[in-house]
Amino acid sequence: MEELYGQYRALLFTLAYQLTGSIADAEDAVQDVFVKAYRVHPERLEEPKAYLCKMVTNHCLNLQKSARKKRETYVGPWLPEPFRTPETDPLEMTVIRRDLLTYAMLVLLERLTPTERTVFVLRETLGFDYLEIAELLGKQEANCRKLLSRARSKMGISEEETVAAEAVELEWVNRFLASLEQGNVEHVMSLLSEDVKFVAYGGGKAKAFRHPVQTREHVARVLFDGIQSLRRRFSGGFLLRGCSFEQ
Repeated sequence: MEELYGQYRALLFTLAYQLTGSIADAEDAVQDVFVKAYRVHPERLEEPKAYLCKMVTNHCLNLQKSARKKRETYVGPWLPEPFRTPETDPLEMTVIRRDLLTYAMLVLLERLTPTERTVFVLRETLGFDYLEIAELLGKQEANCRKLLSRARSKMGISEEETVAAEAVELEWVNRFLASLEQGNVEHVMSLLSEDVKFVAYGGGKAKAFRHPVQTREHVARVLFDGIQSLRRRFSGGFLLRGCSFEQ
């Protein structure tokens, strides 16, 4: 079991995090699955990848349904938890980062039903074929294809578009953050779409905008006001998190 844990932990965490949008929930899902797998007869683990992925998928589907009810009572927009790379195991984190969706994609996943989200993640980020997905979910291949098509439509992604991994947009993010830190208003404005939408999330613990901020000018003003406020409050560095941009 220790060998299986080392071999599949990164894959299962990547799957669970993108299904739940929560690091804590993803870690709990992986731990729970391996505890249960420890009691499974070895004959049932002849194909461990498929078996473990199915267990994680079922765990997350159940969690999504209960989490969705909680979010319906939350005032304001809800955002996934940002993933920051720990320094404890750089090799494993490299594997995880390779298959992670961009944060913007994670926000778009919130438009989907739990089953649509599961099909999208399995197919577009982890490269499962439709037969594997159908077996994991107990559905027909044709049904899974329809679920993926519906998911793409809800997310505004055409059939021809390729879903980018997180690393693809890293250059844009670095340029954007550098411009914010330098106070370069013109460059920040040039990097924002005219119909950009700023969504803030306080997690029920911090103050945040209850409604999205729209238009390039308003979003830029909010960002620079926020940076100035943080600089006044902290003499050291700070991390800008808990917000997202949508086009």
